[in-house]
Amino acid sequence: MPSFPWRVWPALGLLWFPAAVAAEEVSLLDSWSDVWLFRFLVNMLGYATIVVPGYFLIRYFKRSNYIERGSGVCYPLVKTCVYGSEDKTGLLDDGSSTNRNEADSGSSVKQAVKLIFCAAGLQASYLTWGVLQERVMTRSYGAATPEDEGERFKDSQFLVFMNRILALTVSGICCLVFKHPRHGAPMYKYSFASLSNILSSWCQYEALKYISFPTQVLAKASKVIPVMLMGKLVSRKTYEYWEYFTAALISVGVSMFLLSSAAAKHPSTVTTFSGVVILAGYIVFDSFTSNWQDNLFKYKMSSVQMMFGVNLFSCLFTVGSLLEQGAFFDSLAFMARHSEFAFHAVLLSVCSACGQLFIFYTIGQFGAAVFTIIMTLRQAIAILLSCFLYGHAITVVGGFGVAVVFLALFLRVYARSRKKPSRLSALPHVQKV
Repeated sequence: MPSFPWRVWPALGLLWFPAAVAAEEVSLLDSWSDVWLFRFLVNMLGYATIVVPGYFLIRYFKRSNYIERGSGVCYPLVKTCVYGSEDKTGLLDDGSSTNRNEADSGSSVKQAVKLIFCAAGLQASYLTWGVLQERVMTRSYGAATPEDEGERFKDSQFLVFMNRILALTVSGICCLVFKHPRHGAPMYKYSFASLSNILSSWCQYEALKYISFPTQVLAKASKVIPVMLMGKLVSRKTYEYWEYFTAALISVGVSMFLLSSAAAKHPSTVTTFSGVVILAGYIVFDSFTSNWQDNLFKYKMSSVQMMFGVNLFSCLFTVGSLLEQGAFFDSLAFMARHSEFAFHAVLLSVCSACGQLFIFYTIGQFGAAVFTIIMTLRQAIAILLSCFLYGHAITVVGGFGVAVVFLALFLRVYARSRKKPSRLSALPHVQKV
């Protein structure tokens, strides 16, 4: 009997490992359709049915010089979606510096009231969103008695669609009511940020099936580490000593929390591994979204126009994928069966949309540094609130690790505030949830 070369065994092991993980995970879930990797691939296939035809259409219009010879009813639509005005007139100030100058000249009491309003709005929106997110993804609905298991909602993509359809409505109304610059970017360019944003949001919801909410918050707070590594390896960026120091503090704090926290809620190493992989996906997709939005802001546009363009494609992608899978009407049926879930899903979307508007207003009035401090405080409060409401156990060492992480984040904010911010870094990134 011929023997395999020794080099073949590692390759076979790599092929076997995902299958073994998936097989063991199926034993913890109801069926293959509940495995996160299967659902991710099915979602991607649904998006491909929209992206691939769109790619070939755009390629055809550009190769055929449609902009020069085109005419008729469809010409304005094709020009807006494929060509735009192609007028990169520099970054739009978006009113930020003007608002802040007016803020400096106003009374201190008035500005204090505005700051309290911004902080309260951000905290209320995103703390409520975080509590509801964990409730929807980790608890069952319709349990008549404590012994009854009830029914869990499993389709994270439908929640993403709910968030995006309301955000599209709100941003569309703002674009109609308030004055904005003439739009110049080709509409199809929003689809890149939209697709990565859908995937990052899906990962954020899906990860809660495998890890606790405090772990997710800390992982999101520590994404500065892979961002720095990527910048060092790919872009050859250089960083100052305080950036390395705070990154090291964050890694130490996260390690203390993860190594000391009890795994009572998620005892399986398979689900823990799945949660880590999904969170890594969230960090990768979210980083791409922010960088692509930075690139799009080179066109003359406001933040609300960015919000509208990204949400427009997000709704198109998600509703198309849900309809193809037959999951759209299944989710609506779940809402009809459980009125409590319907209320939670709508409130989740309201918090997401309102939170984005508070982001724009806060940065416009007080700048990115104040906004970052408020959101960092929100993350810390979210962990405490989740532990109180859902009984997550955190040891003394784990709590000290959380404190180290947020101390490092505040040090980063302080150090950045002493540097002169660029106009690009001061612009808000939409769709953070």
